[in-house]
This record gives sequence, structure tokens and C-alpha cells, in this order.
Amino acid sequence: MRVYPPIAEHGLIGDLQTCALVSSEGVLDWFCSPRFDSPSVFAGLLDHGRGGYFAITADAPDASEGEPASDADVINRQLYLADSAVLITRFLTHEGVGEVVDFMPVHGPQAATDRHQVVRILRVVRGTVRFTLECRPRFDYGRAPHDLTCDGTTARFDGPGITAHLQVLGPVALETDEVDVRATVTLAQGERAAVVLTVCGADSPAPPPLSVAGMTEEFDAVCRFWHDWIGRCTYRGRWQETVNRSAITLKLMTYAPTGAPIAAATMGLPEQVGGERNWDYRYTWVRDASLAVRAMLDLGFTEEAGAFRGWLEDRLRDGGAPNGEPLQIMYRVDGDPHLSEEVLEHLEGWQASAPVRMGNGAADQLQMDIYGEAVFALAQTGQVSGVLGYDDWQRSASLLDWLCDTWDRPDEGIWETRGGQKDFTYSRLMCWVAFDLGIRQAMAHSRPGDLPRWTAARDAIMEQVMTRGWSEERQAFVQHYGSPVLDASLLLMPLVGFIAPKDPRWLSTLDAMDRELVSDSLVYRYDPAASPDGLQGSEGTFSLCSFLYVYALARAGRVHQARYAFDKMLTYANHVGLFAEEVGLTGEQLGNFPQAFTHLSLITAALALDSALDQTAHTALERS
Repeated sequence: MRVYPPIAEHGLIGDLQTCALVSSEGVLDWFCSPRFDSPSVFAGLLDHGRGGYFAITADAPDASEGEPASDADVINRQLYLADSAVLITRFLTHEGVGEVVDFMPVHGPQAATDRHQVVRILRVVRGTVRFTLECRPRFDYGRAPHDLTCDGTTARFDGPGITAHLQVLGPVALETDEVDVRATVTLAQGERAAVVLTVCGADSPAPPPLSVAGMTEEFDAVCRFWHDWIGRCTYRGRWQETVNRSAITLKLMTYAPTGAPIAAATMGLPEQVGGERNWDYRYTWVRDASLAVRAMLDLGFTEEAGAFRGWLEDRLRDGGAPNGEPLQIMYRVDGDPHLSEEVLEHLEGWQASAPVRMGNGAADQLQMDIYGEAVFALAQTGQVSGVLGYDDWQRSASLLDWLCDTWDRPDEGIWETRGGQKDFTYSRLMCWVAFDLGIRQAMAHSRPGDLPRWTAARDAIMEQVMTRGWSEERQAFVQHYGSPVLDASLLLMPLVGFIAPKDPRWLSTLDAMDRELVSDSLVYRYDPAASPDGLQGSEGTFSLCSFLYVYALARAGRVHQARYAFDKMLTYANHVGLFAEEVGLTGEQLGNFPQAFTHLSLITAALALDSALDQTAHTALERS
């Protein structure tokens, strides 16, 4: 196995409370329990030696030597079972074809639990294949020791407050390797074996013995769950398979007990190899989650949108964040606002990209845009979950009253820069959204509110953005007042209704972005050299922005350019349709993986492009 496979060489499995990454070589090298934001059980992705991993790989025996052949003699392929989160890793050897089928059972109703299972089924479909198993857990990001008990068919790893049970079914004999276990097994065509890892609290009962019937039932149940779920998707456009995969990915990264989506499944993966831009994204950003709600609603997933609305209403009921603002920019999946940032100095990082950070210090930042995104989410979900109740409306109205006095402040902005507060145009844009949607909701549903004051604030923001956020010299909207720097976050301007998608000012801004931020249809967030962000190094193009660029082109009537950009962007997806945060100079995926922002914007772009292409075809038909 490679010590550090490329970030993109992974598939994602999960049970809607936590998740795991499995490399295309069959190595599970990232898994936290009991939640997405809990300490890791396997973190080999961030430190192969200290982080731990759970590998099931295939050997290719050399008939002439009787010794294992080189890795080059095994060809790996990976795919999802269609419209599911069941991951299949295939091994093509000289003597046969083997597969490992990975999934995590999804049991409902989704009450929070500390008990999670990873099921790994080994099977051979042609010839014979020899598999090698290694299970090397390293609890608490590799900081906590563990004890091992093994009897050949089961192994128990006891860490502080947590236990991992490893069970095998079939001709697999576990051998101890200090405090870890390993095994080899050769299977012939049609033969199967199973390995199940159950992670739970130290005082929890051991899992029941495995059986063939039980494994079959679990497999059928998880397939049925995902097929039933994606069957509710209303999208029937040109990119159905791609959109379905993005929807499943967003679902996998949503904590079902509270309805809170996380920003990404991982922490510490670099935006630049060897650089310091390595953050922990396993939390719920108000911004990301609110935009994800729009994407899920557009696909017909009303239940998920309603669940997040409940989570967001709870945050407003909590009565304020520790920094004194009504909302914090991010929370843990259960709503806990405490996300102290800590450097895990013992971990070397993916390909020596240190520091590895746990927690996120940006939680204390001031980012005024989140209020627009919060009201945006409440307004969107109102279409399916009903009008806010009186008490919840009063809290929303109080938020807008507060925003009337506070919107005109410098902040850290959407990209969470650490270079000081500025008057970011995007932040003012989203404050405008908060007032605009608040006014619309009050009028549509006859709710009480200080409409004259909200209207005055909304109009003042628009006038300010149109004057101070617009650069006559650049003929474009700029990142922050008094700056010539462009910023791709402003691609959201037409989506939220601030400006018409064919307004001359917007088309001019789009042209400026084309010249400066776009590289072969890939879009940079901004130029750190022109607008220092307080961090060393550079970064790749930001995939969220690349898909928002497609959306903006489609809405602007530049349909052929939009389709070309979209089709090219899809070529940067990994082998199973997943995207990380960024794309590097040579096309490699960088940053935390997979990233919800990217997948929700893919959905947004696909729907807008479908609509634009349909309209173009309809117009052409009318002319003929």
C-alpha cells in the first residue's frame, strides 16, 4: 500500500452519524467515532505510522518465485453500487479478481449512539485471490494507547472509554502483531468472508456473533435504504448520475440526530502540499449548511431541509454565541459552540503537510454574512415546513432589529482570512439578503415587524454596495471597499437576487473574473498576493467557485460557455464522483475531502444549466 495515497483516491462510506474513507487500495485510513467531530480511531491519512489504519489488500503471487509480487501486479478499481453508499474496491491480479464491499449499516430512527459498525465483505469473482488484513487502530488521533485481546476469530481493542471489536466470518484466522492484528486468506471463485469492526463505549456489550444470514440482511438493508432515499430525488436532468452522487454525499455528511450538515468529512488535509492551510472542517457552518438546504430542496429532499431548520432555530433559541453575537459562524453537530483550535504536533500531516489542526479557531471570528444565510435558510424551508411559529418569528424579527444597528461593520469575511477585518462586499450583500427576505416573509405571512426600519437598512446596503463595492476603475464589484481585488464569492450575487444576471454591471464583473480569477474554467477565490490573508503559501482553485461560475454563466445567457466549463469541471471529480475543496495546478484534488460546499454548488450549477439548455432548445425550436 502507498503510505499517502492521493487525497482523491478515496471513497466515502457512512451511517449518518459518522463516516470513513477507504482508499482505492482497500485501506480504511480515516474514521472518527462516535460522531464526525469525535477523535479518530483511524487517522493514517494524516500520519501513516502514528494514525492507524484498517487495510484489506490483495496480493498477486508470483508463480515462479512463490513470493508476493510487486504492487504493480495488482490493478485496483473502485466504484459505488449504483445510487448507494456501498463502496466496492476491486483487485485485478494475475490469478483472479477479488472485491471488498464496504458499507456502514444505517439503522433508524436516528437517535445518537456511540455504537457504529464498518462491514467489509471479501469475495472472489474470478480465479483465486489472496487477501491480507491489517487492523491497527490508534485512538484519540493516535495519542491514546490500547490493549488487545485476540482469540483468532475475534479481537478486542480497549482504549480509554472506547472499545473496538473486530469479528471475522469465514476462513480468516487473526494473528496478533504486538497490539494489532493481521491475517491472510486465499479465496476461490464464489467464496466469501466478512470482517466487521464495531466501535462502541468501553462499557457497551460485545456485538453478537456474525452469521451469513445476518451479513446478507445488513447488505440488503443498506442497499434498500439508499435506493429508497435517492428514489425521492425529483431531478431528471442531463446529469442525473452525477447529481445523485452529490446528493448522497451531502446526506452522508449530515448528522441525522440533529439535522446538521458538516462542511467536510476530514480535518488537516492541505490546500497546498507542505503548506500551513490545513483546517478542521468536521463542523456545521451556518453558511455552508444554509446553502446546502437550498440544493437539497431543489432536489425534493424536504425532510433534510426541515431538520436543519430545526437545528438552526435551536441555535437562535440558545440566545447568543460566546462571542456576544446572536449566532456563531460554526458549531459542533449537536450545537455546542466550543471549538478550541489545537495543533496535533505528533502527527506529521498528509505528505508532511503540518501543522495538523483539531478544532477551528475561526469559530470566534466575526462574519456578518451568516445572518443573511440564516434568514435565507429559514425562508427556503418555510416553503415546505410551514411558516415560522410566532415565537420563532419573534426571534427572527429581533435578529433583524439587531442587524439594523450592526450590519455596517468590518469583519473577517466568508473565507475566514486571518489578515484583519475589512469591509467585505460579500458580507454586506448577505446582510441585504437578510433584510430582503425578512421583509418578504413578513409581508407574505402578515407577521409583525419594523418594516420601515428593515426597508431603510436594506436600501442603504444596496446603495453602499453599488457605490463603495463597485470599482469604476475595474468595472467590477470588488472584494472589499477601497480595494481593486476581485473575489469569486460575489458569484452568488445573482443567485440571491441582489442583481439581475444580465445587468451590465454584473456582466462586466463576470468578464473581469474571467480575465483574472479563471484558469481553464477553474476559479480561484481571490489572489492572496493582491489581498494578503495572513497566511503563508498559496492554494488551488476553489471548486465551489468553479461551479458557481457555471451557474453565473448559465444565468447570464452564456450557455455554451457554461456547459463547456461544467463538462470540464466534472473531469476533475475522482473515480467515484467525489470532490475535495480545491484543484491544484496539475489537476490534483487538495483540501478536506469530500467537501459539501463543492457538491451543493455542483447541484446548483447542474439545475441552472439544465434550465438554460432547455430554454435555448425551446427558443431554437420556435425559430425553426
